[in-house]
Amino acid sequence: MTENWIHESLYATWCQSFKVEKMLVEKKSAYQDIKMFETAYHGRVLLLDGVVQVTEKDEFPYHEMITHVPLLTHGAAKRVLIIGAGDGGVLRHVLMHRTVEKAVMVEIDADVIELSKRFMPQVGGASWEDPRAEVIVGDGIAYVAKAQDASFDVIIVDSTDPIGVGEVLFTDEFYQECARILSPRGIIVNQCGVPFMQSEELEVTSRRRRQFFPHVSAYVVSMPTYVGGFMALGFASKDANLTLPATSEIAARAHAAGLKSDAFYWSPSVQNAAFALPPYIDRCLPQR
Repeated sequence: MTENWIHESLYATWCQSFKVEKMLVEKKSAYQDIKMFETAYHGRVLLLDGVVQVTEKDEFPYHEMITHVPLLTHGAAKRVLIIGAGDGGVLRHVLMHRTVEKAVMVEIDADVIELSKRFMPQVGGASWEDPRAEVIVGDGIAYVAKAQDASFDVIIVDSTDPIGVGEVLFTDEFYQECARILSPRGIIVNQCGVPFMQSEELEVTSRRRRQFFPHVSAYVVSMPTYVGGFMALGFASKDANLTLPATSEIAARAHAAGLKSDAFYWSPSVQNAAFALPPYIDRCLPQR
């Protein structure tokens, strides 16, 4: 920290900086370095190991797209597994779908959950108390390894980049177990970095998942504080014949799920358009 500015440390040759109005949290948890601070424009910001995870200002594109897209593409998801996502944003958006009967969230760092509840309560909202939610403080790898076959319809992996505590969520073994516990039409989505700066993340993830999922693709979301262009969300399904629903069908499914029309980024049209990838990103996917 220099004077009252914090500089993100994700890239060695490029960074963004935030002017800090008030430091809220500086601590080392059992797993990672945690900082939360107040800014004038972005509201409150969460950094893990020096990397931006959530800001109050722009959390909505990521959370809307990482949840609504897989759930509405599946169309009949009743059981959802969330790995990571300790701020509660994914859990909140999953539970917006009244068709979801159970959402299990497994976050390894209890401090992230508690500090998010305290300092960013609107991100998770009332989802923490929703009777359909089961929040587990524990190892997502271990949970997946012990889960029953075909016990989930959708898996959403909202982790840090494949360094430090998040590295084990990008392995062959993890994806193989995820395929096992997904139902026959099951879908898995996870963040795969910003391809302009982190193309290898999407390339390696997609190649590894192709071993266990016959349908592998990706879609994009524009996240202002995930600098470097589009953020990639890796998408894979056990259904080899999966096709993207028409925009009208997505709208019908959203209505049946009880989604209100108050999303700020997601819409049925945006959902399908997000799979139209610029060539520099499309080249990161396995050849079809």
